[in-house]
Amino acid sequence: MHPPQLALTRPVPSTIAECELTHLAREPISHSRAVAQHEAYEAALRALGCTVERVAGQDEHPDSVFIEDTAVVLDEVAVITRPGAATRRGETPVVEAALAKHRRIARIEAPDTLDGGDVVRVGRALWVGLTQRTTAAGAGQLARLLAPFGYSVATATPRDCLHLKTAVSALPDGRLLLNPRMVDAAAFGGRECIAVDPSEPYAGNVLCVGDTVLCPAAAPRTRARLDAAGYSTAAVDASELAKAEGGLTCCCLLIGSRL
Repeated sequence: MHPPQLALTRPVPSTIAECELTHLAREPISHSRAVAQHEAYEAALRALGCTVERVAGQDEHPDSVFIEDTAVVLDEVAVITRPGAATRRGETPVVEAALAKHRRIARIEAPDTLDGGDVVRVGRALWVGLTQRTTAAGAGQLARLLAPFGYSVATATPRDCLHLKTAVSALPDGRLLLNPRMVDAAAFGGRECIAVDPSEPYAGNVLCVGDTVLCPAAAPRTRARLDAAGYSTAAVDASELAKAEGGLTCCCLLIGSRL
């Protein structure tokens, strides 16, 4: 069993419909429905043993609910990112202040960029997606910051999606859930992968809390694949935030007990 975790979240801003979009066409987003789904998401985290701590919201930042992009949190350090979308860089100071209570702080410095949604971790191995939001130099900064703690950092190049975590997520036993149309399995050094159902292209983003895999409710076939592979799963409806290119990992930063 894994120890309970602290989950940092942020409220859905009233401006969510003005979010950045890269690969999806803009469509109406119901703020009230997004808020209700986000509250259910937080309730699911609590049900799995997390203590949920809400960081102050920022209506002036339409994407601020997607707190994952602002930091990479490890046992030894929290690395504050420099988001690739200039409109999002004002989100990081509030998150840094919240994380400073729990971790030492390091930062990605200008002019390089890195989004937390582009970082996939399995143990002490990390992969950074090279995307419109994250540069190779940003990945290099992360590698240098984490090298003293014994982490390895490699890169992968996803296709037709916002972040690496849109395409691939780490599962509790170290295997990966992956959409092979969006990223090549070979990028992960031979690690065993489970493919999403082809009819559910955005099912590759799942959130693992302890031994439970939270899956998007919109991906029942991929969830069935995970069930068949022996995982404990649960479904969360995040359909409104999905219109803003948000996935389940995007809406929290999980902070485990220190080593």
